Amino acid sequence: MNKTLIATFCAALLLAACGEADHPRAKDGSHPAAAEAEAGHGHGAGAEKITHFTDKTELFVEFPRLVAGEKSAFAAHLTRLADFQALAVAKVSVILSGGGLPDEIFTTETATQPGIFRPEAMPKQAGEREMTIEVATPDYTARHTLGPVTVYPDRKSADAVAGEHDEGGIGFTKEQQWKVDFATAEVTKRPLRGAITATGTLRGRPDGEALLTAPAPGQVHSAGKFPVLGQSVKKGDILAYLTPRLGGDTDLASLQADARKAKIELDLAGREHARMESLFKDEAVPEKRLLAARAAEASARAGFDAAQGRLGQYGGGGGGIPLRATVSGTIADVRVSPGAFVQEGALLFHIADRNVLWLELRVPESEAARLTAPSGATFHVDGVEQSFEIIPGKNGRLIATGGAVDATTRTVPVLFEFTQPDERLRIGMAAKAQVFAGAAREAVAVPASAVLDENGMATVFVMSNGESFERRQVRTGTRDGDWVEVVDGLEPGQRVVSRGAWLVKLASTRTGEIGHGHAH
Repeated sequence: MNKTLIATFCAALLLAACGEADHPRAKDGSHPAAAEAEAGHGHGAGAEKITHFTDKTELFVEFPRLVAGEKSAFAAHLTRLADFQALAVAKVSVILSGGGLPDEIFTTETATQPGIFRPEAMPKQAGEREMTIEVATPDYTARHTLGPVTVYPDRKSADAVAGEHDEGGIGFTKEQQWKVDFATAEVTKRPLRGAITATGTLRGRPDGEALLTAPAPGQVHSAGKFPVLGQSVKKGDILAYLTPRLGGDTDLASLQADARKAKIELDLAGREHARMESLFKDEAVPEKRLLAARAAEASARAGFDAAQGRLGQYGGGGGGIPLRATVSGTIADVRVSPGAFVQEGALLFHIADRNVLWLELRVPESEAARLTAPSGATFHVDGVEQSFEIIPGKNGRLIATGGAVDATTRTVPVLFEFTQPDERLRIGMAAKAQVFAGAAREAVAVPASAVLDENGMATVFVMSNGESFERRQVRTGTRDGDWVEVVDGLEPGQRVVSRGAWLVKLASTRTGEIGHGHAH
């Protein structure tokens, strides 16, 4: 856990402690509403706690047993399931219906603090009712149907009913949950595929990656705008020029002199050619003299062009050996600066087509027998929590499965290609992957992030209610991407902590201190 997360958690604990000081607990350990505390009425033995989920919101509500003619304050804690943060703006209504009595609705439109709403209900008649808490936001309306509830004729009748025994648990309040990276997930049955764990590396395609090196020792010059990281280039684009180093007794002055001599010889040959043309027209010379003049001019021009070319390699301004992109793609690395001198074979530019990447995996020898027909893969890279999946026929394909075991690593290579990779993926990144090697089957599963390794035992934290959790040891099986099979220990419909399980574990060591403190 990083320092920021620890600091955030400590702040949440401090907040809870402040809540304890500000709002004393009732005899059963619950916290009465502020209004009730002032009036001297705690929840006592009749306190109700209900947790309920819709597809958009989580409700954790605390309220006293309802008595006809008495005002009862609800503490409705509302969490957005999209990000598991406190719902700050909503109209919250407690609705009592059924029992042959008229509907009664009690509403509040203001949160006492983000996520906590305190509607007050004062039912008029006693009886069995159905309770619903409706949450209306500017974007949607969610209805939490909580089931039957009894409205007692008087307080004595309400207090006479035995309350449910609170078995305790690990306390982790909503105020704490909202201030850290926290989430829960439902235990579900879902198709899982058998997988083989492997490690590997992201690479560019052989025909989509190029390393441009210096063909000779020399100086690098710009071909206009010097290439930069991330720049898109096309095959054949000139990235720079390389001016080779002068060899032997050759120097720049000699090359310039040779070019001037070649220019003089070309001018003389041109004038002689023009004179022969005029004399031949007047029939003063034979045709062979004209042909010889033409040949002499052509030879002089060739010599001039060669001298200019040699001089141009050292004269800058676009002269030199052109360094061209051999593939289309993005410049992934630049190892040279304009004007730098490089040795032959030195890496200058790395070009890669990042629209299509290869995932090169190494499967342990012990698992190689299961690689009869890999049906895809999923992988993680350091620094990115999200997993990436390769689905043959959709976003990728299987390139090859090795037919031999590497004598050094005792692994078998498996190669996948995938298209349109995430921008966060970089060529050369190390990957931890799972290769799917079997048909899918239905299994009870939870997010892999929900499972902690405690001294070799797989552990999850099961939600008892919105602010109480139970440590549960489980037996895990197949892992499929971000999901892991639970062979024993959980049932579908339960909820487990999928983000922040480590924080709940930390809270379990201080349950006596943090209890169920609120900053209501």
